[in-house]
Amino acid sequence: MSIQPVNVRLMLRTYGKQLTSAKRLARFKRALALSGAQDMVSISREAKRRELVERIAQEVIENLLVNGQDNPVVDRVLSELEQELGERVLFDYPLDGGEVQILRQTPEGPQEVQTDEKMRIMRRLWEITLSKVDDTML
Repeated sequence: MSIQPVNVRLMLRTYGKQLTSAKRLARFKRALALSGAQDMVSISREAKRRELVERIAQEVIENLLVNGQDNPVVDRVLSELEQELGERVLFDYPLDGGEVQILRQTPEGPQEVQTDEKMRIMRRLWEITLSKVDDTML
């Protein structure tokens, strides 16, 4: 039985995509942790609900925003964030394994946001996502 080179290339390409997605998720988790967005307490029914909302919000951010998939919740979160900021923002994940970069769209082209503003945007992204997930839950 011989292995076709095209099958090997397809397999390696698939593994490469999975590795890139995993790196992006890890970087995004670090950025969220630095922004202080991960405070979970489970005491009462309301606390359990909040914990569930936070878990879902984290999944929304990690799996949809990081991978760039279209989703109505993500679209609403991004449009509200951009409306508050008054400008279009882009989330970029460098191939070299660096931290998530937030770029603002300007007439001169995309410009990277400074660290303190990046943390403020990440924190606001988390708050908006929590709000949208909480609004959609029964």
